[in-house]
Amino acid sequence: MENKINTFPLFLLTVLTLIWGTSFILMKKGLVALTPVEVAALRITVAGILVLPIALVKFKEVQSHQFWKLLVSGLLGVFIPAFLFTTAQKHIDSSVAGILNTLSPLWTLIMGVIFYKQLFRGPAILGLLVGLGGTVLLMISRSGASVTGFNAFGLLIVAACAFYGLNLNFVKYNITGLGSLAITSVSIAMLGPLGALVLFGFTDFTDHLQTVPGAMTSAGYVALLALMSTAIAGLVFNKLVRITTPLYTSMVTYLMPLVSVGWGVLDGEKLYATHFMGMAAILAGVYLVNRKS
Repeated sequence: MENKINTFPLFLLTVLTLIWGTSFILMKKGLVALTPVEVAALRITVAGILVLPIALVKFKEVQSHQFWKLLVSGLLGVFIPAFLFTTAQKHIDSSVAGILNTLSPLWTLIMGVIFYKQLFRGPAILGLLVGLGGTVLLMISRSGASVTGFNAFGLLIVAACAFYGLNLNFVKYNITGLGSLAITSVSIAMLGPLGALVLFGFTDFTDHLQTVPGAMTSAGYVALLALMSTAIAGLVFNKLVRITTPLYTSMVTYLMPLVSVGWGVLDGEKLYATHFMGMAAILAGVYLVNRKS
């Protein structure tokens, strides 16, 4: 029995790694015929619809003072990063986006220190510096549109990781008394109308579906992205963060680059030595951040 309890978090971590590692290639396929705003808004809208039946059941478990917290969590962990990632991936490879996403544990520590008074241990300082160096190395690598050799669009993913880190701490320390199913389903369901408002009120999505070749196929990839990477992964994520720690949950970023890079290579993306050096530096930084001194 003890062995099952010990291995369950590892199982969830593996599932989360596979799902989220695949999300970058799905975003890339969605962006073939749709705009970044359309991909992000459609993803959120579909995810909201998918979790609505569960949310209606779990709705009664949420106390009135918790709804705003669930909305904030959804905005931090799903809504805002979705638009940041799609905008960035229009200009950088999916494999590079997956590598940059490994900054989440570093931001988890930073946000924990800033907002929750967590201790900032010695190795963590070195880890942050090493991770920062890896980020800069990645952003000056040959990967998509750049300005004077520096891919500024990578900063959008850095910002998205900051939101992830803040949300991870927010869920752990501010949302208590609710199960992972209630947290995920209700928060994403509340985002659904916001996504639909953006999709149908501020884009030409309907027209694009009818006139742009391949738009329906791209929409299908986004729907799959919504099901796997937003709805299902959200449930796994919140379950994992509640039975472990924020930093343990963020360990998904150790293995995620292997999945995202693998899909990118299969799709014809090219990786250079600086990409691998940057990834190694970021992962080394994450390791140092998570060492217990």
